[in-house]
Amino acid sequence: MTHLSGGQAAVEALKVEKVGHVFGLIGSATIEMFDAFYGSTDIKLIGVRDERTGTHMADGYARATGGPGVILAGQNGPGTTNLVTGLSQAAAAFSPVVALAGSLATGHVYRDAFQEVDQEALFKPITKKTWTVPSTDRVPEMMREAFRVALSPRQGPVQLNLPRDILAGTAEYPAFQAPDQYRSHSLPAAPAGAIQDAAELLRNAKKPVIVAGGGIKNPVAHEACIELAEALNAPIVTSPGHGDAIPFGHRLNAGQMGPRGNVVASRLVKEADVILALGTRLGFNSTFYSYDNINEQAKIIQVEIEPTAIGRFFPVTIGIFADAPTVANQLTQALGTLEAKAEVDAWTNQYIEERKAYLKKRDADADVDAFPIVPSGLFKGLRDALPQDATITLDAGTMCLQVTDALNYYRPQSLFTPLDFGLVGFSFAAGLGAKAARPDSPVISFCGDGGFGMTISELSTAVEYELNTVTIVMNNQCWGAEKAYQRDFFDERYIAADIKSPPFDKVAELYGAAGYRVERVSELGDAVQAALNCGKPAVIDVAVDPDALYSFRRDSFKHRA
Repeated sequence: MTHLSGGQAAVEALKVEKVGHVFGLIGSATIEMFDAFYGSTDIKLIGVRDERTGTHMADGYARATGGPGVILAGQNGPGTTNLVTGLSQAAAAFSPVVALAGSLATGHVYRDAFQEVDQEALFKPITKKTWTVPSTDRVPEMMREAFRVALSPRQGPVQLNLPRDILAGTAEYPAFQAPDQYRSHSLPAAPAGAIQDAAELLRNAKKPVIVAGGGIKNPVAHEACIELAEALNAPIVTSPGHGDAIPFGHRLNAGQMGPRGNVVASRLVKEADVILALGTRLGFNSTFYSYDNINEQAKIIQVEIEPTAIGRFFPVTIGIFADAPTVANQLTQALGTLEAKAEVDAWTNQYIEERKAYLKKRDADADVDAFPIVPSGLFKGLRDALPQDATITLDAGTMCLQVTDALNYYRPQSLFTPLDFGLVGFSFAAGLGAKAARPDSPVISFCGDGGFGMTISELSTAVEYELNTVTIVMNNQCWGAEKAYQRDFFDERYIAADIKSPPFDKVAELYGAAGYRVERVSELGDAVQAALNCGKPAVIDVAVDPDALYSFRRDSFKHRA
């Protein structure tokens, strides 16, 4: 038995989980826990400037490691309410963020105490589970529960409240359990009958396509997906935000599908006769829930680890509740050696030629000489300048949404976006978390000027903890998506859409980071290289034409005459 305070026990539980980094903002409610980090060599505590951005860091860290990301909100009330946006984002991405939050002393609950808010009610809709530690002796048990729930399929965020008197109290603790004593050791496979039925559908398909989603990307299971695609000679499309599920350059990788994808990948899903959806919900960003973006006549085989996602938006011919990579391997084995089919070869060869022509035209049409810089030239310059082993983070917003399928992702699990939450202000902080997880990998974060302005204070964190990311601010001096809607649907009645910002390169230097200004595409390559080599966090302020606006959601305004 070991005698510890509740705060010490909580930190010991993190050590048992082999947590390498904790992102946190100190507060009096959890001061005993922060004190327990003092002198720790097992866990690096990164002090953040805001709990929201700290949660994005934990989210980026979780996605980059494939394990949990931990955020510690030191104060109850406002310190905890600041977690809401970050945990909502993590929930949309099925990211296993473990949020630990200070809470009122148990004797003060329901007394309108200082900074009192019902933290369980607040987080219930946006987490897999939220609850409060009931007593000091149960701290390790509740910490185990937090990690067990966050990491079990389908992964997602949890939020645990730690009352200040429980952290301050002491108890005798037995030996802490190892994680493998309370984790599942396997994922579900598909029953043999379902595999045989799915294999038969694929065997007889004339225009098969595989849609690879987060269920392929997150476990880095591209090899299983590619092996199946090669057996079928079927093209692979990826769901938006998961363009890195399959390495760029593989002949069967068509890129991202749907309204925010490219025309080649989107056509494949609109014309396929059999669609194998591997680890994807076929949700909003992929389809807008519309048969405008998927063939209504196609037979759909949907494989999902979350049973409620199967057939939710589109009727399926075969629904398989199982682990997507496991099913990919099962199908490859069941198909065996397939004889070449003329119809399938013609379908895939046509796609390959279209894909080559699309990529060639994308470069040929890029205007690299325009002044101010226009998006097509910027993206061409970035494709040439970015290292192939880079980890990329994106915000939402019109510029970043265009970037999603405009870059080439060579390394599986290298693209982290807000996905369906559509959050502006995610990218820079998420990049810092990804850098903590991957210190030897170049991390490039893309923001608009609005999104970077929301989170710029974390430059202090980046400099203090040597999280040397490169942030590219695509500065078009406006909230681009909304200004485009005002242009296209509201007779150019511009209001609240234009932004005035300081020179971000100079602001970065004031924080102790490196700053660069780019006004022509020809300057971009040198700026990126200098930023990567400067040995400190870097910001590249890129002046983009404010009139180069693009409306992504034109369907949102169909109701307007």
